[in-house]
Amino acid sequence: MWKTKITELLQINYPIIQAPMAGGPTTSELAAAVSNAGGLGMIGAGYMNPEQIHKQIREIRDLTDKPFGINLFVPSSYKASQEELEIGIRHARDIASKLGKSFDYADFPDYEGDYNVFNEQLQVVKEEGVAVCSFTFGLPSKESIQDLKELGIIVIGTATTVDEALLNEEAGMDAVTVQGSEAGGHRGAFKPEAPESLIGSMSLIPQASDSVQLPVIAAGGIMDGRGLLAARILGAEGVQMGTAFLTTKESGAQQVYKEKLLSSTETQSVLTRSFSGKLARGIENEFIRRSRDIENSLPPYPIQNTLTKGIRKLAGEQKNPEYLSLWSGQSVRLARKLTASELMEKIIKEAEKAANLIK
Repeated sequence: MWKTKITELLQINYPIIQAPMAGGPTTSELAAAVSNAGGLGMIGAGYMNPEQIHKQIREIRDLTDKPFGINLFVPSSYKASQEELEIGIRHARDIASKLGKSFDYADFPDYEGDYNVFNEQLQVVKEEGVAVCSFTFGLPSKESIQDLKELGIIVIGTATTVDEALLNEEAGMDAVTVQGSEAGGHRGAFKPEAPESLIGSMSLIPQASDSVQLPVIAAGGIMDGRGLLAARILGAEGVQMGTAFLTTKESGAQQVYKEKLLSSTETQSVLTRSFSGKLARGIENEFIRRSRDIENSLPPYPIQNTLTKGIRKLAGEQKNPEYLSLWSGQSVRLARKLTASELMEKIIKEAEKAANLIK
């Protein structure tokens, strides 16, 4: 039951990948625990510098001899208009005042995309020879993909539509993660999304599976063994799970964040651009409500993300969930308070039980 194209490709026992959640949740302990339990642990390196990446890779290698992977954000050119900057700065100042803080945005830069950091991150992946490298927000150059593959590194892309999955195949990826609109955190889309590009997993998985020769990994709304089995039936060779691992003991998510997830419902999981300038799904809170009327006028990612960084950090220090980015998928009612290994064991048993029910 557990032998799939993904388990063979990644040399893992179970077709379960821990989503690479950037910004702190994917600790070395979490990634190692998932890999040790037979899945694939992942580093969310989108916001990390080369030294931090080197350090985490070595930490994980001290904790496991199993395969694990790393995820990078593909950069793109970005530029905010003066009006967007003014709206973003004014809004950030207003929100900061609610937390009793004043941030100086007077010299905030109006800048365009810089590919230097991405290239430095990519160089670390090559030097360290990590088993798997995945990409979000677009595709790296074909030359970069080929360089990684020649080093024996498996490359995985992300898609939110069938067309994006086809672009991954054309670029030479070894597999593609198709992310349904139920997924928590940032959308992996290549471009700013229109409402019609928000395809649910139930629709996206079989259409993508029928359209590409690549092994498809399903993401979005999968929290337990039933979700794993359903994704397999729809054509996926494996699943990638994020929200499910956020509430595990090894997760680096703040305790107030974990508690919020464990007490939230599917209707509280909403899409917003307010925290980062890029569409993302999380638990609705005061920050999102205060931003709703202007979120489409805010600067694009990552400028807005930089503007709100101090606010999110301060909210964390104050243990105030109303101003944190509480990324979460729509299946948040299914979140569980377990260790990563316990969660892996339960998912596997649940899938086997569900499979027996439909025989």
